[in-house]
Amino acid sequence: MGRRLNDPEHSRFASLILLSVALLSCVLVYAVVATFLNPNVGSHDSSFESLEMVASGDFGEKKDECCRGIENLELWGPAVKWGSEFKFNSSVECCQACKTMCSGNDGPCLCDTWVFCGNKEACGSRFGECWLKKQKDPLSPDRQDAGKSVIWTSGLIFGKGEGIVGMETEYGTLHIKLFPDCAPYSVAYILELLTMRHCVGCQFYRAESRGQSWDSEGNHIKDAPYGPPFALIQGILEAQGTPFNKMPTEACPTIRRGSVAWIGSGPEFFISLANHGEWKNSYTVFGSVLLEDMEVAEKIVQLPTKSDVWNNINVSVLEKPVPLIVRRMKKSLGDLNSNVKPE
Repeated sequence: MGRRLNDPEHSRFASLILLSVALLSCVLVYAVVATFLNPNVGSHDSSFESLEMVASGDFGEKKDECCRGIENLELWGPAVKWGSEFKFNSSVECCQACKTMCSGNDGPCLCDTWVFCGNKEACGSRFGECWLKKQKDPLSPDRQDAGKSVIWTSGLIFGKGEGIVGMETEYGTLHIKLFPDCAPYSVAYILELLTMRHCVGCQFYRAESRGQSWDSEGNHIKDAPYGPPFALIQGILEAQGTPFNKMPTEACPTIRRGSVAWIGSGPEFFISLANHGEWKNSYTVFGSVLLEDMEVAEKIVQLPTKSDVWNNINVSVLEKPVPLIVRRMKKSLGDLNSNVKPE
């Protein structure tokens, strides 16, 4: 027996109600996921809710996110491909051309810098030029010019053993593989921190174990809650006396064990001790801790903590914050054991 068709006016009215409910649900979910890690919300942000409100499901990562650059920036360096004879229609294609010269497992890339002219009006006859270059020091790229008048967009690519920095603590050093092609603005800030002799104010201040919700490899245990505890160590990367510019939202893959990501626009950040598919694509990931160094994170999470409540959420705060310094490594390290690949 066929179903009776709904009255047209009633159907339109019902559709509007459903649309309003759907939009309200999206706003609530965004507010929950975007703020639950923020230590500064306190009683000032009433939208802070339990993570249990976030629905679980499939958490596939967005494709083609990791070919990004910084606009109005021209990086210098010896050219391995001359842009006057090497042109593309987009910066993504230029970036990918550099990546193809960095696809092996035999060490540094032949190309680690790409520079593209993508503004037709400003570039004129140079539109589409893609310059592929090689830096003498990938962690200190040679900058030619920057500013609104610069017509170029530039990006970095780190090969095997490159782009690894250390977060040095009294409990050991966390070696982190940076993802400049996924989060170029974030990585540019980390490279600035490398030039400082100290990072007064940089520290870990929150530490939460995997509890009974995740196994030792970071996999979520079936039917277990998603916290608290939330399986992470959290800190701040802002040197006192140095202005911090908010980070833009960049590539936000699914959080995995070892992911290093900003909370909102920074400077608060966290290192995940588990695979957090329930958070979906909510955080800019700018690096990943090498697998062998996760034991340092595990040491920190076992330090004495005290309970606190951040807007109705129970959290564990370190009794004594752990200072950290971001340092460049004296030699290249392999990254075959990194927890998360940027693509």
